[in-house]
Amino acid sequence: MPTDTGGDVTTMKAMVRDAYCSPDALRLGDIDKPVAGDDDVLVRVHAAGVDQGVWHLVTGLPYVVRVAGFGLLRPGSRVPGLDVAGRVEAVGRNVTRFRPGDEVFGTCGGSFAEYACAREDRLAGKPANVTFEQAAAVPASAVAALQGLRDRGQVRAGQRVLVIGAGGGVGTFAVQLAKALGADVTGVCGTTKTDLVRSIGADDVIDYTREDFADGARRYDLILDTAGRRPLSRLRRALTPRGTLVIVGGEGGGRWLQGTDRQLRALLLAPFVRQRLRVLMSAEREEDLRYCGELIEAGEVTPIVDRTYPLSEVPEAIRYLRGGHARGKVVITV
Repeated sequence: MPTDTGGDVTTMKAMVRDAYCSPDALRLGDIDKPVAGDDDVLVRVHAAGVDQGVWHLVTGLPYVVRVAGFGLLRPGSRVPGLDVAGRVEAVGRNVTRFRPGDEVFGTCGGSFAEYACAREDRLAGKPANVTFEQAAAVPASAVAALQGLRDRGQVRAGQRVLVIGAGGGVGTFAVQLAKALGADVTGVCGTTKTDLVRSIGADDVIDYTREDFADGARRYDLILDTAGRRPLSRLRRALTPRGTLVIVGGEGGGRWLQGTDRQLRALLLAPFVRQRLRVLMSAEREEDLRYCGELIEAGEVTPIVDRTYPLSEVPEAIRYLRGGHARGKVVITV
């Protein structure tokens, strides 16, 4: 039982669906308010982040998503949404790090709602110098960028790092984190995002509509590919002979693999080449969330929020994100 009941309200507004569907089929409805278990924190949601993973979990595509444990025939959770920022409403009896009223951010199941339950180890204190909307933009994307650069890429100070998709949700964090880790950073993005990528600290910016980063003129020690469509052969041309490629996610393709086939090819090829070809399956770790929060409080990283949408307009927010035009993150306000 929770140590605090969180008030007498028993229902809440949430975006719901009972089957995998198009984002347009999501509907705003009244459902039971969750109750914090012994190890849980009940959060009054103020903002929730939107990323590509939301589309995958709403639609159930590619099918490997369902096999991965999110529900084979129907979604395991009626309410989508992962990134969350808000205030603690109630805590379970085993929770020691938070108490009602604390401002927090992190990941949970079902953040597109007025309330959501999160495990204690999936939350951190919200940086005081950012809004709830900015904080909600951080968890999944910033942690993926950090783990891609530091853990899979093993980036070192002074290395030349290329971030593909530098103007997107993961990419804007990757540029800033790579700089914080001491790298020389080049960002690849479209024309409308070049000024943004420069403004967040990139040493050089390549507009992919005008230049080819794989023309052989420049080579990089580490490439973090967050955009997900370029052939492996082309990416490898831009690497140094012993450079590292880290593939973060993947879009496009059929209903079964939808972009993850490129990651599978990288894993199969890796044992036979000198270059290090790696893929990222990011993990939700509280210590990484705290590390990103500390960099934000220190002013070394700034969450970039392109647009915010109210809870009732989650379908429009997902549609805008899928269009590929978002500069940074898209966030839902609750």
